[in-house]
Amino acid sequence: MKPDGSYKQLDPLEDPEVQPTRFPPKGADSSSLSRFSRGVLLSAVPLAFFIFIFLFFFHLRPSSVFGIPAGGDAGSCGDTCRIVLVESIPEGMTFGEGSPLNPSTFSTWMNLLGTVTRSLDIASFYWTMTNRDTRTHQPSAAQGERILEELLQLSRRGVAVRIAVSPPSAKSPLDDLRALEQSGAAVRAVDLPRLTGGVLHTKLWLVDGAHLYVGSANMDWRSLTQVKELGAAVYNCSCLAKDLGKIFEAYWALGVPGASIPVPWPANYSTAFNMETPLELKLNDTDSSVYFSSSPPALCAAGRTQDLGALLGVIDAAEDFVYVAVMSYLPTTEFSRPERFWPAIDNRLRKAVFERGVKIRLLAACWRHSRTTMFPFLKSLAAVADNRTGYSVEVRLFMVPTSGTQARIPYARVNHNKYMVTEKAAYIGTSNWSGDYFTQTAGSALVVNQTVSPTGDGGDGDTGTIRDRLQAVFERDWNSRYSADIGDVARWETLCGSP
Repeated sequence: MKPDGSYKQLDPLEDPEVQPTRFPPKGADSSSLSRFSRGVLLSAVPLAFFIFIFLFFFHLRPSSVFGIPAGGDAGSCGDTCRIVLVESIPEGMTFGEGSPLNPSTFSTWMNLLGTVTRSLDIASFYWTMTNRDTRTHQPSAAQGERILEELLQLSRRGVAVRIAVSPPSAKSPLDDLRALEQSGAAVRAVDLPRLTGGVLHTKLWLVDGAHLYVGSANMDWRSLTQVKELGAAVYNCSCLAKDLGKIFEAYWALGVPGASIPVPWPANYSTAFNMETPLELKLNDTDSSVYFSSSPPALCAAGRTQDLGALLGVIDAAEDFVYVAVMSYLPTTEFSRPERFWPAIDNRLRKAVFERGVKIRLLAACWRHSRTTMFPFLKSLAAVADNRTGYSVEVRLFMVPTSGTQARIPYARVNHNKYMVTEKAAYIGTSNWSGDYFTQTAGSALVVNQTVSPTGDGGDGDTGTIRDRLQAVFERDWNSRYSADIGDVARWETLCGSP
């Protein structure tokens, strides 16, 4: 989703006159250290040496002594981690009785804000949390305005707030970011237009080094009430939060004016958790293999699986089905000039159908800002299905209902989801499925492999596997009255794409 007239996803890629706004980092003056502080530091050196000798002789890791997760050393996590699917359902949308219900993005963010005691890191594309930002007068903006009010209080409570954001364009509203800086938050604009030719498109929260959110929702009031979003919140999982924190720290390091991308990245940005060696842990009491992927390749430190590699790996591992829900699907680049053919994902889906007989279902978004070039490619993919061969490929379009009043809300009323589910894994990402998102733009994804489901899902989002729940969400949307087959031209042709 894009803010009101401010981005043509993405202004920095399309408008050569856009000048990024930088927010200088705040730093402490090292000369302010007192003599007492220096004395404490000096006295700590012998103690640290003694601890090192003790650990060496007794073959102990610092993590076992101080309770710090072992991270890449052990490849496992002792935390009791809880994962919840999180959704924003646009106002006016209803599903049938018995449909899966998940916590809202708003309630999840409020819960995280009520939990935070020490630190909050947010990476986001842009900020438009109020009616003033979008020049609207919508009552539904109240949820975004409430979130912003809570955020503005954190620094006064002693919480360290850091925000990494894509450089606002000359037309973008800056009120939210300026207010956050004035409240005491540290804000850095990551100049990816200069560094990679893309933007910071990731959407993530990190709370107290223990809880996290990752998903499709932007820091935008419309992402709470007017746009269909999906993400995941993970609680009490320091080992997973620590690993996602390394991705945030890379953004933070690149937010310094004049920063360059290190080659290679320093070792402290590296990870042992990836597609080959995922983190083994229990999510909702179910054995799970988990890792975070990242894009573009230049931002991946040693050990980090590239986002495209993760996505293709999930497809390649599927033996039964691959279900995809994404706002835009294009086997091309969208924002680089000239646009180029980019069939990496499309080819892999076709290969899965042809070579392994995998069932493919693709649910793309239909709204007035859809790229008209998307539909011929979607029809081509659907045409792989043939009664004589038995190939199973279906493509549908999802249309969020819109009233006359809602139609006046800019860049709203769209299915903004970016996920995939197979019989083995859940992939919850922040990127649309076209070339630039994986080669130039910063994004990330949570990949969870679970093949066994505990019984007794109470329907509150806390139980069952995340894979099961994601499949249920997909099937709810796929079978709803809001989706139409790509062959049913009469239902969608006048609603999708620019007039």
